[in-house]
Amino acid sequence: MEEEVRKELETLKGMVLNWKKDYLGWASPGGGWEYLPREFMEEIDTRITPYVRRMWECDYLTPPEIREFMESCYSQVEDLRNTLGEMDAKELSAKGG
Repeated sequence: MEEEVRKELETLKGMVLNWKKDYLGWASPGGGWEYLPREFMEEIDTRITPYVRRMWECDYLTPPEIREFMESCYSQVEDLRNTLGEMDAKELSAKGG
């Protein structure tokens, strides 16, 4: 993989991390956050996947590189889901539930 492509993927990863941070900020203390991981995944599917697909079509990425990159993006969705669940569990514990 060329250095410019690697830099582009790092920029995309940074975008995904910023989105995750925003989604965490949108989580309300009383729960009701269940839709956030789904919307985060949709954002990745809508904005990142077509870009990466185009990089593959231009022969900048191989299928294994794409798989590795997309897995790292989707792992952020799972991390968001887990973090939100932990926040919810801490809130229930603080309330004595």
